[in-house]
Amino acid sequence: MADNRQDTTISMDWILLIAVLCVLAFGLIMVLSSSGIMAERNFGSKYHFFQRQLMFAGIGLVIMGFCATLPKRLIYLLHYPLLALSICALIVTLTPLGVKVKGASRWISFGPFSVQPMEFAKISLVLYLSYFFSTKQELVKTFSKGVLPPFIITATLCGLLLLQPDFGGAAVLAALLFFMCWYGGTRPLYLGGSGLLALGAGYLLIVQSPYRFRRLLAFLDPFKDADSISYQLVQSLYAFGSGGFSGQGLGAGKQKLFYLPEAHNDFIMAVVGEELGFLGMSLFFILMGTILFRAFTVSYRQTELRDKFITFGLALIISLGAVLNLAVVMGAAPPKGIAMPFMSYGGSNLIAMLLCTGLLLNFSRTQVEREGRGRK
Repeated sequence: MADNRQDTTISMDWILLIAVLCVLAFGLIMVLSSSGIMAERNFGSKYHFFQRQLMFAGIGLVIMGFCATLPKRLIYLLHYPLLALSICALIVTLTPLGVKVKGASRWISFGPFSVQPMEFAKISLVLYLSYFFSTKQELVKTFSKGVLPPFIITATLCGLLLLQPDFGGAAVLAALLFFMCWYGGTRPLYLGGSGLLALGAGYLLIVQSPYRFRRLLAFLDPFKDADSISYQLVQSLYAFGSGGFSGQGLGAGKQKLFYLPEAHNDFIMAVVGEELGFLGMSLFFILMGTILFRAFTVSYRQTELRDKFITFGLALIISLGAVLNLAVVMGAAPPKGIAMPFMSYGGSNLIAMLLCTGLLLNFSRTQVEREGRGRK
């Protein structure tokens, strides 16, 4: 008898795919439920936002399928082009071509549709950091060549976001950098120092902006200013509180009746909590937990260093979005415009999340070495 080894390709992660499709369907139902009243009043059809989200989902699924079959060698070539494209797109938002909504210029208009470059900047940053940390491991623990380059690139993106202004988006990119540096082996001294600098910069940005400072104070005591700055958070808490165990019933929620602003966007989970209660939120947690577990499992199974970094970063994008959104709608973090992956209304975020899923499914088809037995 003689032992031999052969490479076996693991099939695509079907559990991840099914979980994503379930959350996507869940999100479409909740967008219809939470937006119907507003859509009928503003656009004459209660299906307006639902139809658009359904179209975005279709586009995203096509992109997901394309990314799931993309050759890895091509993915490896995209970090610099996508990074340059992201920087250029963020610059365009600051020009007259950018679309300003509620005092922030975060979108680029293409006829009836708008694109938010920040959603795709997260992916381009992950691809760049994955390339950097996988090809320069011998320099990671040095400051000038292992720390400064990724920090300068991230600071450039964050600076452009702050000019829009988009404090939440800049915070997400900074968090991506921190965790990627930690995963990549950056010295704890450098990580700790940069973390303190980031906290100091965040403090200055907050205290120098009366609006941000008021929002921070409102977060600390939301019911003190429930009729103005913390109105949205208070209505979100009322929604969760009235949901109970089984909820008010799908479509029967009261907070979406012009009480809770942006009910179909960043605060869609408050509608889930009100209409479906503890049971509906539990179902969501199970599905989202499955997505995150399978996404990080894909990263764990990678044999190539660069693949590990890419998949870890993509899983991090989804997990940061989910955790931060829930923290905001439940009052555990100051209000910021962070969408719930696969659930919140919005084409840019939904397509970006499905793009991340497609790449994760691509890398889930890894090759492992298995032992086999053959006869001499």
